[in-house]
Amino acid sequence: QVQLVESGGGLVQPGGSLRLSCAPAGSTLAHYTIGWFRQAPGKEREGVSCIDHSDGTTHYADSVKGRFTIARDSTKNTVYLQMNSLTPEDTAVYSCAAAPWYSPCSLYPGPYSFWGRGTQVTVSS
Repeated sequence: QVQLVESGGGLVQPGGSLRLSCAPAGSTLAHYTIGWFRQAPGKEREGVSCIDHSDGTTHYADSVKGRFTIARDSTKNTVYLQMNSLTPEDTAVYSCAAAPWYSPCSLYPGPYSFWGRGTQVTVSS
């Protein structure tokens, strides 16, 4: 069982940046492929980015390519999502999720077994 805790959300103006963190309670993220997902009101959950547990392969949704960066810091047992050039369309609850070590990096929710509660990101002037 992995309990994931997200942090770093908040209110930011368009064009601004935020860095989200995903950390586990009582486990190590090194054993898991990690994904970031978001869900805006009235919309379906969307895969944003993921990072493979072994070789560090990453994937990004087309909507965030070039603006968001996912990274794993094993020394801090944390996965980060750096979000730059934010727009109001990025407003959503962002959640991280963990998939077993043998799972490839995926932007679909199916492989992920453990989910955090999410952190709100609001982009507004």
